[in-house]
Amino acid sequence: MVVAAYLGWTLDAFDFFIMIFVFDDVAKTFGVGLTVASLAITLTLLMRAVGAFIFGRLADRYGRRPVMMANILLFSLLELLSGLAPTLLAFMVLRALFGVAMGGEWGVGSSLTMETVPAKWRGWVSGLLQAGYPSGYLLATIAYGVLFPYIGWRGLFIVGALPALLVIYIRRNVPESPDWHARQKAPKVPIGEILRRHAGLTVYAVILMMAFNFFSHGTQDIYPKAFLKVQHGFSHDTITIIAITYNIGAMLGGLTFGSLSQKIGRRRAIVIAALLSLPVIPLWAFSNSPWLIGLGAFLMQFMVQGAWGVIPAHLNELSPGAIRGTFPGVVYQLGNFLASYNATLQTAIGSHYHHNYSYALAGVAGTVAVVIALLVGFGVENRDLRMGSEATLRTIPPD
Repeated sequence: MVVAAYLGWTLDAFDFFIMIFVFDDVAKTFGVGLTVASLAITLTLLMRAVGAFIFGRLADRYGRRPVMMANILLFSLLELLSGLAPTLLAFMVLRALFGVAMGGEWGVGSSLTMETVPAKWRGWVSGLLQAGYPSGYLLATIAYGVLFPYIGWRGLFIVGALPALLVIYIRRNVPESPDWHARQKAPKVPIGEILRRHAGLTVYAVILMMAFNFFSHGTQDIYPKAFLKVQHGFSHDTITIIAITYNIGAMLGGLTFGSLSQKIGRRRAIVIAALLSLPVIPLWAFSNSPWLIGLGAFLMQFMVQGAWGVIPAHLNELSPGAIRGTFPGVVYQLGNFLASYNATLQTAIGSHYHHNYSYALAGVAGTVAVVIALLVGFGVENRDLRMGSEATLRTIPPD
């Protein structure tokens, strides 16, 4: 189950990050500028909230396992069709629909995972699950570095259909969440009533995830092509090596801080990671040497994804149990919705400064690091919550 959830998010991220590497090539193909092409990224992020709600509700009603399989099949098909898009309009529509499919996978996969593993595992499994995101970025980096010169951007999108094969593994090896099975015998409460009872928590979680999505997308989306290629003029091979380096840092950071959160608490681990990113910003955004930029990028993503590594456990523990298939994914993707303008914003700022993107990168990263530290530092956590096989029907309230 852990393997399936990790691979599901890895392959979902792989399909998303292909776009990050090729949006300048897409722009050339359809005869538009970088800012217009970056709208494809924005559309994907905007529509992820829609997918989180649709597939989350389906997962709460029909189970996590079948909905996760449907998610994977759908985003794989849409990735394939993106590579075959004949016009810019068709491409944009397909990327928006891809966002719907992508939006459902994280919430459903994380609830399945957190409801199944023992409580003492949640920290490091959370870090492992979130490490799937930079793992997918790493795979996209390798595919771009190795395959792009031969198959172009359309070929990369076609390769992105391969995650559909994961469904075979899930169908044969992954059990349904025991927590979901137990809740089928409990009284049903309308989702509107549950959200009304937890309105404060919902608003807080959405704002927190908006900051988190600015933190990740603000340090990733325009970094390889706008910052490394356009601003610094680095070669294809240099960009690939730097991207591989910072994705390794991201994976290690997620595992490190996810595991640390099991010992010192979710809030402390997140605050430490967020604040440690601040002294890295000058090295990461204002260096000129590829060696120094690579070091800065490694450290920055270690901290950014370190903070993110705690989120799967943290959101699922805060979630009302009856809508755990819906709540984590929806608040995550609503935060994504509110942060979806990031790539377009940063490219516009960079264009204003004559294609110097350092200020756009540093401004976003520094601001949201402080915001995250404050929101989480004064927030709440529920690290000792009992779920899945460790809970009984008596400990599962209807809300």
